[in-house]
Amino acid sequence: MIETDIIIIGAGPVGLFTVFEAGLLKLRCHIIDVLPQPGGQLTEIYPKKPIYDIPGFPEILAGDLIENLMQQIAPFKPGFTLGEKAISIEKEGENFLVTTNGGKIHKAPNIAIAGGLGVFEPRKPPINNLSDFESKGVDYMIKNPEKYRNKNVVIAGGGDSALDWTIFLKDIAKSVTLVHRSGSFRGHLDSVQKVMNADEKGNLRLMTYTEITELSGSEKLEKVYAKIKDKEPEWIETDYFLPLFGLSPKLGPIADWGLNIDKNAIEVTTEDYSTNIPGIYAIGDINTYKGKLKLILCGFHEATLMVQSAFKRIYPDKNLVLKYTTVNGVNGFD
Repeated sequence: MIETDIIIIGAGPVGLFTVFEAGLLKLRCHIIDVLPQPGGQLTEIYPKKPIYDIPGFPEILAGDLIENLMQQIAPFKPGFTLGEKAISIEKEGENFLVTTNGGKIHKAPNIAIAGGLGVFEPRKPPINNLSDFESKGVDYMIKNPEKYRNKNVVIAGGGDSALDWTIFLKDIAKSVTLVHRSGSFRGHLDSVQKVMNADEKGNLRLMTYTEITELSGSEKLEKVYAKIKDKEPEWIETDYFLPLFGLSPKLGPIADWGLNIDKNAIEVTTEDYSTNIPGIYAIGDINTYKGKLKLILCGFHEATLMVQSAFKRIYPDKNLVLKYTTVNGVNGFD
């Protein structure tokens, strides 16, 4: 059995930063995550994608942010159970027992659910033979952009992910075609304008009112069939087809833990981001409250207040005084 002060479910940026804030209060943490490495979506989906709203970093790659967080929490020696899913929670006195699908049992008086969007699956377009080309030219997420260098790429989608990767890959791939089923986009206007400008300059091809309805190839993907409104359909030769329609979030086992759920998110109070079960907190994208913003920096704030409450649950008689790191420094565990 693994015993600690806070069990953190989710090894994304918010879960990792929780270790740091808890460590400042001399609280130990153990993190559980279904993915085989820390980082959550940032390492699993877009490690090479730049992030622009982290304070102090005008621009930082998602993967680099995770590396920095891992360095930041290293002095506090967190434990990790990776590649396993937390499937059940039981109460034992003042503690909780969290069991994974691998049979590991974790014990702590506090649980911080920092599972991001929960268990996520890519939204797939309704193409009959789509699954035949998965890992053979069809990718639902981009982990390493270099994979597409000097290749022909067709991207489908109208949101920020499709727009951002179209802009990014136009300077790497041999050719990039963005296909969207309507004439309006859900992404940022600035990104839409960049795509349109690049299309006018011939740096990429933008096809609106278009859907990919069929794939073709022998050993791997060779071409996609584009159905175009009011025009003749055409086959587009390509090495890769990237349907970037976002993720379908699911809470998974968390939905059965007796927590108050609202539209696939866990309801919390903004005083300390506690749930309806004392000792269980929810921070980051997985929680919901009035005025909620799904931003990493907001998750950092939530984690900071949450560990203060967790400390008081363990040491109700201790007077907790805020001490600045500029004064005390960062003293890790031996």
